[in-house]
Amino acid sequence: MTFDLKRLIRDIPDFPQPGIVFRDITPLLGDAQGLRATLHQLTERCQALGLAPDLVVGMESRGFLFGVPLAYQLQAGFVPVRKPGKLPAAVHQVEYELEYGTDKLEIHQDGVMAHHSVLIVDDLIATGGTAKATAELLQRIGAEILGFAFVIELTALEGRRQLPDAPIISLVQY
Repeated sequence: MTFDLKRLIRDIPDFPQPGIVFRDITPLLGDAQGLRATLHQLTERCQALGLAPDLVVGMESRGFLFGVPLAYQLQAGFVPVRKPGKLPAAVHQVEYELEYGTDKLEIHQDGVMAHHSVLIVDDLIATGGTAKATAELLQRIGAEILGFAFVIELTALEGRRQLPDAPIISLVQY
């Protein structure tokens, strides 16, 4: 299915601060054809690479939007990675560096096991910090990372260089 996803991604200049161009996916999410095309393209690219994960792991919060339907299409389960304090059961946690400070991510201890193969999904990869932290968290558990899937990649920020050696899918590049 050929579909120009970029035409449904809105540029918001100077958000969240001056000099930043925010890539807003809400028009894409609100367009039935665009949303279907996005999920179709993600699924097709995963299948073309032979990615058949046990679990799709989506990062808070927009990774959930694409991760759950992608998991369904790939006949996999879905596990969320969240900010601290959002998950009700025992968690594994990783702390990672931000431009100014640190942050943490958590996953339920019973969500991913060492024998699982996983695909990490988010809406966007910029500097790669969140995806890298998620990968580190999953590697500590012993899961096998099959690859990464993103709707948008900001190539100038070279986020893919932060990620472990695994296939990286991005549908739209800026």
